[in-house]
Amino acid sequence: MSFYQTSVQCGDENNNNNSSSSSSHHPSSSPSSILATNAVVAASSIVRPSLMSQVGMAGTAAVITVTFIHPIDVVKTRIQVSNNYGKLGMVGTAVKVTSDEGFLALWKGVNAAWLREATYTSLRLGLYEPVKVVIGHVGSGNDDSTTATFLGKFLAGSAAGALGSLAGNPFDVLKTRLMTSAGKEMPSMTKTAIDLYSNLGIMGFYRGIDSNVARAMVLNGTKMGVYDQSKGYVVAATGWSKKSLMAQFCSAVIAGFFMTCTVAPFDMIRTRLMNQPPETKIYNNACDCMMKIATKEGPLMFWRGFIPIWSRFAPTTTLQLLIFEQLRSVMGMKAI
Repeated sequence: MSFYQTSVQCGDENNNNNSSSSSSHHPSSSPSSILATNAVVAASSIVRPSLMSQVGMAGTAAVITVTFIHPIDVVKTRIQVSNNYGKLGMVGTAVKVTSDEGFLALWKGVNAAWLREATYTSLRLGLYEPVKVVIGHVGSGNDDSTTATFLGKFLAGSAAGALGSLAGNPFDVLKTRLMTSAGKEMPSMTKTAIDLYSNLGIMGFYRGIDSNVARAMVLNGTKMGVYDQSKGYVVAATGWSKKSLMAQFCSAVIAGFFMTCTVAPFDMIRTRLMNQPPETKIYNNACDCMMKIATKEGPLMFWRGFIPIWSRFAPTTTLQLLIFEQLRSVMGMKAI
């Protein structure tokens, strides 16, 4: 073994500065040796982010995304709660809402949506990796020491989704009510909250909590599990890096489709429960709502609005994950 090789080996084991010093005294060092040493240094610079950093970046990505995607959510919600809008379809509903209530009606409830994303989505997206560590599917160092199974990824996403849903449910209820309010006047979130509290008390903000938690668990479990798993397949098939925008984009699109398939029934039940009039109780709970929809309207009713839901999930999932991944990259963190 040459003196240079010995010095590099010692530097890797003890201090990177020693290898740099040895290299400077040997101008004949091969470029491949220098690149290999730099790769080790670069890899060691990747840090595992703090919990608050991950949650903060997830919230930022979510708030930016929902600002542009909210009109699709308004159309989807109108279709789910009204047979008249259901008959019109996605384009017809959008045209009717804008003609009857004005163009800005497509952003009804966006203020509640911002608060929802800052709580619900920041937690369900930002807690995914920390939960994977807790359940033992990711090592505590800079690199994953174990390979998580799809079930492990799904469980981590589900747990993060449940926690996020508990925090964001009040804003979810307000958002749903604001989006379905008729008339050209933009509804007040404060007035809606006061009216809801006056009629139903604090529990009014937790209407549909059972279906919402179940929906969040299925949604986030599918979203993060499929995204994480499919990215591995995409990288293996194409040779792209995990930090590649194309790998992230393809994986997010795949996740968005499977999310729509699994979440649509829960989304229908949640919307029906949250949109019940304050003075009327049509459904007792999620199970009662599910049974009444299935028996009175048919099982396919659970997937009514599939195209609007997919139209919302596809861009939302893609933008959220792309922005989140880019923020992680800027902060020197590894890709999911």
